[in-house]
Amino acid sequence: MMLTSIAELRSFAQAERSLGKRIGLVPTMGALHDGHLSLVKLANEQCNTSIVSIFVNPTQFCPNEDFLRYPRTLENDLQLLESVGSPIVFVPNAMEMYPAGFKTSVHVSGVSVPFEGTIRPGHFDGVATVVLKLFLASQADAAFFGQKDYQQLCVIQKMVADLNVPIKIVMGSTIREPDGLAMSSRNRYLSESERQQGVVLSQSLAEAERIIIAEDMRSAETIRQIIRDKILSTGEVTIDYIAIADPFTLTELTAIETEAVILLAIRLGSNRLIDNVLIRNKDRITN
Repeated sequence: MMLTSIAELRSFAQAERSLGKRIGLVPTMGALHDGHLSLVKLANEQCNTSIVSIFVNPTQFCPNEDFLRYPRTLENDLQLLESVGSPIVFVPNAMEMYPAGFKTSVHVSGVSVPFEGTIRPGHFDGVATVVLKLFLASQADAAFFGQKDYQQLCVIQKMVADLNVPIKIVMGSTIREPDGLAMSSRNRYLSESERQQGVVLSQSLAEAERIIIAEDMRSAETIRQIIRDKILSTGEVTIDYIAIADPFTLTELTAIETEAVILLAIRLGSNRLIDNVLIRNKDRITN
């Protein structure tokens, strides 16, 4: 079933909740791939009813970004969703989400400021606003987001906690291509050579995790330098950031003790790739 208006979605959700059904929401911008489908499968496992939203949200694109050329593949998306159980699909247009006179936005301080927030000012305001609107319209009990966009996940978790939104946020694992490249709707923009270079992100993260755990390396600066050298060895790559941070507050660390997240962003030509890894050193936690 495909719904196109907030009124339709709200009416459907109210009917499902009246039957005691648990609702799961998977917000997407379409151009679906196996990463999205893994989240739909999680929603199907944990909820009675799954809703997938497909909306290319204009307010989260910064000036000179790729809003107009962002891939729109609705027919293929619907076929893919059929393969994982045919959830309810919410496909609004921009006027439905942002009617004439719309002037409200959600700003989450702290976790939205560094890294992507610095590179893409205003991006997370657009994300938080549209996600909150989707939460309210769908009346979902749980919402499912991928680890690949880790900072986005932190922003949404903070918004939910601060505003007492009655919804559980579930993180799904990053789904990767066989060579390790994190799946992304924008990977289709990569040339063959850029695609080959992009694998350096997952390779450098894996090497950093190995060194931290196996060699008991604690210096964040040393780890950053190892990652930097690995990335730059691949050729013409621009590094936006290499961040080693607390996984909850995203405050950058000088030393890695028990838990950390390593976040990377690079540019290959006109394309940006992001990736991350969560570090959980069980030995240090135990000791």
